[in-house]
Amino acid sequence: MRVRVAQRVQAGASAGLAQYKAEVEGTILSCEAEPTSSWFAHGKNDRVWLLRLRLKKDDGEISALNLDDASVVTVLSLPDAERA
Repeated sequence: MRVRVAQRVQAGASAGLAQYKAEVEGTILSCEAEPTSSWFAHGKNDRVWLLRLRLKKDDGEISALNLDDASVVTVLSLPDAERA
């Protein structure tokens, strides 16, 4: 499945600071909840779990994105098997 992911990142903790928008397009390789190495969060198995999306971009680069509530994923095309 080919998707476009748009994310906004706010620079700094205070309101009113610069916001950056990033968009990435590519084919989904995987999308899984994966643990971080943060032991202090007291989540499952004492780890913070993040939804990680791995995309293969048109130039072959692999991008790993941490998805959050503000991430916008737009489906650009379905795999051939799902179009029929």
